[in-house]
Amino acid sequence: PADERNRKVIEFMELKQGSMSISEYAAKFEELCCFAPHYNTVEAEEDKCVKFENGLRPDIKQLIGFNEIRD
Repeated sequence: PADERNRKVIEFMELKQGSMSISEYAAKFEELCCFAPHYNTVEAEEDKCVKFENGLRPDIKQLIGFNEIRD
């Protein structure tokens, strides 16, 4: 139903790593990403990477650097 889809889109847009491990966060990100069509195109691959990075905890972002996911 549309309501459930909309809830999943909102959940995806608000997704943050929080207390999840990186692998848990990545799995949740991929699970919810399918509900946000914009992020499922080749053209949006960089946007998807930026969205993923922005959801990471600050300490993790510092460890990986901002460009490594896109490279």
